[in-house]
Amino acid sequence: MQSILRRRGRRGNQIMEMSLMLVPLFGLLFGIIDFAFAVFVRSTMEHAVREGARYAVTWNVKAGLCQEASIKQVVSGASLGLLSGANAAKIKVRFYNPEADLVTGEFAEITSGGNSPGNIVEVSVENYLHNWMVPLYWGKDPLKIQVRSADRLEGLAAGTSPPCR
Repeated sequence: MQSILRRRGRRGNQIMEMSLMLVPLFGLLFGIIDFAFAVFVRSTMEHAVREGARYAVTWNVKAGLCQEASIKQVVSGASLGLLSGANAAKIKVRFYNPEADLVTGEFAEITSGGNSPGNIVEVSVENYLHNWMVPLYWGKDPLKIQVRSADRLEGLAAGTSPPCR
């Protein structure tokens, strides 16, 4: 009779030990998943801006759009939906003169009509905020992601002009 009572008392210990073990285990598991997803988001953004820069140097445009809007659409499409809706405004397309300023060593940004052969196109995603799934590990501040890709616009075929910017 006493052995039956002892076994009943030990059943509660197993549940208690399992709960004490599962809390840190799930915390570690969700921390790994959360960090891996942040790496995935950044990698996806890098891929998307690379695709946008590649598209820019081909001089192609989508039907009814100018070159800059077409590039933004390509980046948005390559981002697996992460840059759609309100986040689409975070996609930036800039054109630079390849002649660097000798004092600062920086390229001069061209604000209008910069999509001409020989210039540099930079496609970027700026200030994308990734909210953590489990903010206990990384803090309450979201992760700010910024990625860039640039390439040189090559010459056009003879007799053709650049598309509208």
